[in-house]
Amino acid sequence: MMTIRDRADCVWDAVSLGEIMLRFDPGEGRVRTTRSFTVWEGGGEYNVTRGLRRCFGLRTAVVTGLVHNDVGYLLEDFLLQGGVDYRYSKWFDYDGIGRDVRIGLNFTERGFGVRGAKGTADRAHSAAAALRKGDVDWERIFGTDGARWFHTGGIFAALSETTPDVIIEAMKTAKRYGTIISYDLNYRPSLWKAIGGQARAREVNREIARHVDVMIGNEEDFTAALGFDVEGIDKNMNGLDVGRFEAMIRDVVAEYPGFQAVATTLRDVRSATVNDWGAILYQDGTVYRATHRPELEILDRVGGGDSFASGLIYGFLSGKGPQAAVEYGAAHGALAMTTPGDTSMVSLSEVEKLVGGGSARVDR
Repeated sequence: MMTIRDRADCVWDAVSLGEIMLRFDPGEGRVRTTRSFTVWEGGGEYNVTRGLRRCFGLRTAVVTGLVHNDVGYLLEDFLLQGGVDYRYSKWFDYDGIGRDVRIGLNFTERGFGVRGAKGTADRAHSAAAALRKGDVDWERIFGTDGARWFHTGGIFAALSETTPDVIIEAMKTAKRYGTIISYDLNYRPSLWKAIGGQARAREVNREIARHVDVMIGNEEDFTAALGFDVEGIDKNMNGLDVGRFEAMIRDVVAEYPGFQAVATTLRDVRSATVNDWGAILYQDGTVYRATHRPELEILDRVGGGDSFASGLIYGFLSGKGPQAAVEYGAAHGALAMTTPGDTSMVSLSEVEKLVGGGSARVDR
């Protein structure tokens, strides 16, 4: 049974740690040929707390790195619109050309049909990557102010040599105050390529995992980032070999007994615009399966996993129980992929309608 701090004792329902980038979206076109972009904000860890704020109405904050220049102020404006507090973040002075710190950029195509989504990151030397142990007052966040939930992930862990230490410092402090810690493995080969590849990713993530309460990832993440075998899981969810999945999770929990829950999204990509979508949660020896949604039509898949995480966390924070938590996560992720941008544009009523079996008939 997960013990979550009382809401009345905490300023924050959830706090996240991670990089926030500006996403440049060419819409239906290609990055290589477009002459205009729509700009959004996004980042794997931030997207979770933004979803918790905008969709689920919770009190959230993000810890990141920001830069004193007009690009940094543009990102700040997005944060103000998103409603996620950033008071604990570190602002860096700008050196004139971004030699030391800058705001990371991500050029992302949504894909369509047989053409998959594609991202080109321009994020080296970002302000978030420059964060070091000691830069953030975690005692204030988890002790003085208080937070019920803390979320971070493998994207931030891969940004620099210093970011894993920042994560572990935050997690150790959160543990002392009884804050639940979730971590999304979010393995990205491109981020680890130049700093030791998959071997380094496993080394870092396996150390971080020892401080985690709720581990989140897709089926490939557990192999790539932690080294566990997930063969035998049918991503279509038809005839899922629950026994094999349980065996793999039991191996994970045996090595990491601190895990109070393990959640994974299951996606089978039929095309860039049609995916089979589902999710599973393991808690206290039981596997809970979300509603399977075959041939889910997708506008923009980026951020679907982050929205799953925010729905899952909302389920736990609101005391709805594990089955409801995984259903809210899967429904929120499915709905978030029907709109452009990394972040959720969904309302709680829409999530609850889908969880309850509602259709896509027009609402008037």
